[in-house]
Amino acid sequence: MSYADIVFKQNCEDILRNGYSDEALDVRPVWEDGAKAHTVKRFCIVNRYNLQEEFPVITLRKTNLTAAVDELLWIWQKKSNNIKDLSSHIWDSWADENGSIGKAYGYQLGVKHKYKEGEFDQVDRVLYDLKHNPQSRRIMTNIYNHSDLSEMGLYPCAYSVTFNVSGDTLNAILNQRSQDMLTANNWNVCQYAVLVHMMAQVSGLKAGELVHVIADAHIYDRHIPIVEEILSKNPYDAPEFKMDKSIDDFYKFTTESFSFENYNFHTLGKKIPVAI
Repeated sequence: MSYADIVFKQNCEDILRNGYSDEALDVRPVWEDGAKAHTVKRFCIVNRYNLQEEFPVITLRKTNLTAAVDELLWIWQKKSNNIKDLSSHIWDSWADENGSIGKAYGYQLGVKHKYKEGEFDQVDRVLYDLKHNPQSRRIMTNIYNHSDLSEMGLYPCAYSVTFNVSGDTLNAILNQRSQDMLTANNWNVCQYAVLVHMMAQVSGLKAGELVHVIADAHIYDRHIPIVEEILSKNPYDAPEFKMDKSIDDFYKFTTESFSFENYNFHTLGKKIPVAI
């Protein structure tokens, strides 16, 4: 079975068995019918994925790699905060009448800052350091800008990435303040695994380890039966991850640059309700 399946099952079983329920609290998220969307959660889950062994996609349900990469490129490559630049509709609930999600995500990565070597935005600074200062312990991004939070449609969930080079291998830590385990966990894992592969390839490095730190890992109340159904399935082996090896410019990757070969997965028999 896929290693990502093992991790996902362990996380969800731990949350359901040992988690804290906020059902007595006045929470912010609501369901489409207006009812409060309560969760069961675990504090601080840390998962490690060796990208040299296999790509961390689950098979217990399908993770749409193309859509996940499309959002990743929207944030990290286009540095956009407008849903008109995104193929899916996953951000529609957080956008204004013009399609903007405010000063969030891609906007923050695209802001230029002054360094002794010149002006860079956060993405270009990472790319510069991976080529010129790979030994640095300061290669990181952070989009949780407190001065701009009031102008964001949604506070960033996955907010910080720290890159670290050991020899010819690129590793990364993804810090996430909040994670909806059913709808977003493997989606984010796949996205940032792809990002490590991208950054490594254009920097002449090999993708190494992705460490995922989740402060609040939760399962929504109406998701529990769906999660239990998923956990009852028998996982398949991980598919083979394919990537266009000819690309040496971070900004030339497209959604078509990545694919899976022999991806077997289970399908869900019901629609997943969305909390907003």
